[in-house]
Amino acid sequence: MTGATDETMMLSVLLRHDQSMPLAEQQQRLGANGHFEKFPPAGVEVVSWYVMMGLGQVVTLRFPASRLREVNRAVETTAWGAFRTEIYATYDFAPIAAEQRGGRLTRATGAST
Repeated sequence: MTGATDETMMLSVLLRHDQSMPLAEQQQRLGANGHFEKFPPAGVEVVSWYVMMGLGQVVTLRFPASRLREVNRAVETTAWGAFRTEIYATYDFAPIAAEQRGGRLTRATGAST
């Protein structure tokens, strides 16, 4: 799945680092919760997954809107206890920004959008 349709949605999940928890303990909790196997759920597209030093991980997902509960439950059952989480509805603003700037916006690849 490469583009959004009326039936899909995007969600950004912020997995905030808990700096009171050493990384080894965090990894152990995530493993015990099945995070690495269950998040994101099978068939959910990972649009991007970045680590933001000092903040945590930001994962943007695209999936059918009907799977929202399943994605939320994957966060609740696998990430809670290891991360503080925030979830935001998301959309791709890059094409709009490029249009507003007369095509002068480039992505990381260097290509004009």
